[in-house]
Amino acid sequence: MAERLVTFEQDGAIGIVTLRRPEKFNALDVPMLRALETALDAAEMAEGVRVVLLRGEGKGFCAGGDVEAWARMSAADFQVQWVRYGHRVFDRLARLRQPTIAVLSGHALGGGLELAVACDFRVAETQVKLGFPETSIGVVPGWSGTQRAVRRFGAQTVRRMALGGEIFLAPEALALGIVDRVVETGKALANAQAWAEKIAERGPLATEAAKLMIAVAEGEESAAATEALASGFIALTGDLKAGVDAFKAKQKPAFSRS
Repeated sequence: MAERLVTFEQDGAIGIVTLRRPEKFNALDVPMLRALETALDAAEMAEGVRVVLLRGEGKGFCAGGDVEAWARMSAADFQVQWVRYGHRVFDRLARLRQPTIAVLSGHALGGGLELAVACDFRVAETQVKLGFPETSIGVVPGWSGTQRAVRRFGAQTVRRMALGGEIFLAPEALALGIVDRVVETGKALANAQAWAEKIAERGPLATEAAKLMIAVAEGEESAAATEALASGFIALTGDLKAGVDAFKAKQKPAFSRS
């Protein structure tokens, strides 16, 4: 059952990850987080996928964490199974090699907004509401709402949502830089697909490298990103081939610095 909570489909160069818990407005629990992680792995490994869309089935994009799920956890389980694991999955999304677009056809609140913020771009329909209402029930945004969101669109905007409890409609969210595009009701998926097709026309390796370098500048990545870029460069060199060939032949490699 868990694998159906989140699905991955491929349409040419576009991958689509869909949250499928519409009866709960796609609220996240541990099985759903596991299914999301699996779907993201599939998206990253899928041959030919150059852009990934993240959407929610039904009327909501994602209502955040399922309160009923985490409220019955012990303090230790809450920290390990909920906070830490949630961070791992959201970081997996943020570090996906392909550009990602959150398709907001329904509200993105709490962890749902944090999920959208982990994507590179956000397309929202005009009726969509966005915010961090967690402090109203005595908790804080726990999946990078106070970190990644601040880096993406500024501390003051996050203060207004997390401390002041403000909920923004999509047009105001656009003005604040929370979303990148606002479209008519029912048009978010088509708009995101058209945008994804444009992105997919660009050089895939250059696009992936640019995404990684922007993440470094933003503070999302540092040492790991530098290592990945260096390893990717080495993979294209003649020296790597010379080294591998020599290893197979049990000979000393003749490197040419090429």
